[in-house]
Amino acid sequence: MKIAVLLSAGQHPVSGAPVLPRVEAQAIRIAAGLGDVGGEVVGLHAGPDTRAVAEALGQGLPRIEHIPVAAGDDPVPALAARLAALAPDLILAGRRSQGGDESGLVPYALARALSMPLISDVVAAAAEPDGTLRLDQSLGRGALRRVLIRGSAVVTCHPDAPAPLAFAYGRARRGSVAALAATPVAGRATVDTAVEERPYRRRPKIVKGAPAGGSAAERLKAATGESGAASSGQLLIQPDPEDAARAILAYLRQIGVLAAPAEPKT
Repeated sequence: MKIAVLLSAGQHPVSGAPVLPRVEAQAIRIAAGLGDVGGEVVGLHAGPDTRAVAEALGQGLPRIEHIPVAAGDDPVPALAARLAALAPDLILAGRRSQGGDESGLVPYALARALSMPLISDVVAAAAEPDGTLRLDQSLGRGALRRVLIRGSAVVTCHPDAPAPLAFAYGRARRGSVAALAATPVAGRATVDTAVEERPYRRRPKIVKGAPAGGSAAERLKAATGESGAASSGQLLIQPDPEDAARAILAYLRQIGVLAAPAEPKT
């Protein structure tokens, strides 16, 4: 089984230093488990340099292939061209990158470009004797779904997957990084990262008990207490204590808290 693990250049949330995203290190552990039963595992990164992904060698990857791509350019065409030539049986990726351009759309774009199925949020994988790949897909709140596939597929790793392997310095020294020639892509376009900023505007709160339908006048009456349950109340301004007590007793009898007064016997 030939396995390709997609690597991205993440950033540390505090220092901003280049770092390998944790979920991709978890994907490397899944790939290493499948590679132990017989297979070839290779990492694939498209970006300006390999500073952020070199850590993957100590996490269990024996080799990383680097495709030079300028910062801000779309890495999908270069990755799709290399994966088509590599023809892996399984492509593993994280949910998204960390601290940078983390849209999470790269695995989906690659699956579409390569005409391969995509299985998302996988927490475990195992190879069956008949060549079928068994995947456990997370459905949230601890629920799992067993997926059996035969053939090539793109798989994204879930954060609930087993923790990454411990970093080994000797393993990192034995690993290698191979720089590939950049494949010219016609019509290369940069990713538009322009963001429009607007002042925060609080949304109006939904009035409790307001009718879902009806006209604007009916909703206004519900909001001001002129209709619905609020319209049946009685407003007393500085009443006498006896009048206030009688109004309270009448309301309690109306809502069923107090029983109605017994009629006098004749």
